[in-house]
Amino acid sequence: MNHKSKMSKPDTSASIYKWADQKDGQFRRQVSSFRDFIGSERFPAEKGRYHLYISWACPWAHRTAIVRKLKGLESVIGLSVVSYLMTKEGWHFSTPEETPGATIDEVNGAKFIREIYFKAEPEFSGRFTVPVLWDKKNNTIVNNESSEIIRMLNSEFNAFSTKPQLDLYPQTLRKEIDEINEWIYDGINNGVYKSGFATKQDVYETNVTKLFAALDRVEAHLDGKSWLIGEKFTEADVRLFTTILRFDPVYHTHFKCNLKTISHDYPNLLKHARRIYQIEGIVDTINMTHIKGHYYESHLHINPFGIVPLWNGPDLAHPKVESNVF
Repeated sequence: MNHKSKMSKPDTSASIYKWADQKDGQFRRQVSSFRDFIGSERFPAEKGRYHLYISWACPWAHRTAIVRKLKGLESVIGLSVVSYLMTKEGWHFSTPEETPGATIDEVNGAKFIREIYFKAEPEFSGRFTVPVLWDKKNNTIVNNESSEIIRMLNSEFNAFSTKPQLDLYPQTLRKEIDEINEWIYDGINNGVYKSGFATKQDVYETNVTKLFAALDRVEAHLDGKSWLIGEKFTEADVRLFTTILRFDPVYHTHFKCNLKTISHDYPNLLKHARRIYQIEGIVDTINMTHIKGHYYESHLHINPFGIVPLWNGPDLAHPKVESNVF
């Protein structure tokens, strides 16, 4: 189904599309603004009290959807999904009929994610990002930093989880997880954005070179291994996966990260991606229509005609790879 006729094209002159610094051409990610934690006196863990706002397209939000799914928290924490198209007003909600895979906001009745931010903080002046973890009792945002939300989902709702035994951030591996997260985030997770949103040639070349150096490093690290840390599936694997999933169908072309592909040049990373993709429940969190549609149709300053390539990337369902997560 072609949704373009039902959606207005983004206004690329709007400030929301000016991600890179206008002077040096460098993309710098905004620091998340809401940083409270579940488990505190103000925000105790309760079934049905919290709600997660995400985009299937966004790799940061995708992390939280994966952990919610793997921990069996679907009946504990609600979920709303924005449309994949980002307009000058930011992320917006859509009916499933207008955009299959999207939802309306049944909690706050918002039309745009920005309304959620203003409800929590009327003077908010930052970017209106997803994911957002919302407290329905206090009517406010608990947290909008994906790396912290996945840790809350991992540990704070075990009393209600159907998979409480799954620990993605075990105490004995935390130092190693934190260390590998740091350079994978800078070089790969954020590296694709620093390459794709660069507005000067030298900035792009510097960042894309660092990106592939980091990919080479992970490829070597995974040699002979199933997982990144201690032969145990952890949050580090989840955080890497959401970028690798999008790499060939989006970042390689759209963000000009085209020195190599996962499909043909990184066999260990490809196998790692297959291992995660084939874990029960992961496929339910993947919507390639939203992923490709968001980047290619929203970023019209990069892709002016909004043409969406056909390829969805390598087949991650085959061949079969053992995960042994559960």
